[in-house]
Amino acid sequence: MKHLIIASLLLGATVSASAEVWTLDSCVNYAVSHNLSVKSAQLDLEKAHQSVVEAKSRFLPTLSAGAAQNWDFGRGLTAQNTYANRNTSSFGWNAQFSLPVFQGLSALRTLRQAQAAVPVSETRVRAAREEVTLGVLAYYLQALYTRSMVDVARENLALSEAQHARTLVLVEGGKVAEIEALQAQSEVEQNRLQLVQAEGDASLALVDLAQALQLPSAEGFQVDTLLSLPPDGNVPSVADIYASALGTNASIKAAAGQVELARHAVSVAQSGYLPRLNFNAGLGSTYYTLSGSDNPGFSRQMRDNFSRSLGFSISVPIFDAFNTRNQVRQARMQVRQADLELERQRTQLYKSVEQAWQQTVNASASWQAACRATEAARAALDAMNEKYAYGRATLTETTEARTNYANALARLTQARYEHILRARILGFYADPSSILR
Repeated sequence: MKHLIIASLLLGATVSASAEVWTLDSCVNYAVSHNLSVKSAQLDLEKAHQSVVEAKSRFLPTLSAGAAQNWDFGRGLTAQNTYANRNTSSFGWNAQFSLPVFQGLSALRTLRQAQAAVPVSETRVRAAREEVTLGVLAYYLQALYTRSMVDVARENLALSEAQHARTLVLVEGGKVAEIEALQAQSEVEQNRLQLVQAEGDASLALVDLAQALQLPSAEGFQVDTLLSLPPDGNVPSVADIYASALGTNASIKAAAGQVELARHAVSVAQSGYLPRLNFNAGLGSTYYTLSGSDNPGFSRQMRDNFSRSLGFSISVPIFDAFNTRNQVRQARMQVRQADLELERQRTQLYKSVEQAWQQTVNASASWQAACRATEAARAALDAMNEKYAYGRATLTETTEARTNYANALARLTQARYEHILRARILGFYADPSSILR
């Protein structure tokens, strides 16, 4: 899953990392503005707007002009029905104007289809941004979690060093054997190793986040640790969250928009059954010369041969080898396919909401249980340290109590960030903008 998230965050431009502390909001904003998937979706939106412009252009007339010069050499048929060597040349020009009067509603329906595609593209842009936001949130929380685990490792090291110091005092007083001091020293070194490993994990998590943001280096890159827990209270029901998600989820809106586009495609295909009517107008003239004959001048021929034309042309489809029928059938199958995709998206959304709701409830319960377990483990450690100081507990028992407390702190840290992540994901389904709050 981790590799899948980073693969979806293929970002474009890079900037130099600095000592500036990056908040979750600044990381998301930077990722959204540079992500290649978001840029691709924005480009698709620009194409959708351009398609509207092109569809409107189909209502405009066309105007063209042309000219031609020809030379003919060799034998040719004369007016006396005999052949003779004659060289001829001709020049002509023309201008044509065509206005579409009725295009079988094809232009109008194509325009409506293009206009309907714009909000679909806008929804896809929003979906791409939301996907990037979720990915950055996961990386950001991972960075905070590993940093908190460094604090846990430091506290565990401090406790083991304090235990080592107490053991040395007891050894000097002859209350415990010297081997216990060696065992305590061994615990200190093991905890120091765990701290080094935790610091390495924290540095690697920052590298992962910096790479997800396409920063050239993670040197000096820091994230803000002020990320609050979700407020206590009842979690909304699955039905309520799903109802809200149906109205806000970008994937659902894009799928619904695709159904509408498919229906427009049917309408466009059906316009092939209707006739088309055009208005045409033209101007033109020619100039012709024949070797060995008296030829009128250029200006006179241009004037004498000048022509004008006006007319209407109508095209009525009678049989087009079932081309229109087949296109309509294909378009109707696309409508059914779009309906199935919309239903699939709705089903998948419900499953995701239900899973997110259960994960949030579990994470909240785990967080509360971890808080109680940590308090109990701390109380047990304090009591064991006091007993050890009076010689009523062994070093092994004290070490076990300290290990239990360290494990409880680690579980508490994991539960805290799991609780934040699950609560924000669940809130995202009801209101995508709430993920950063």
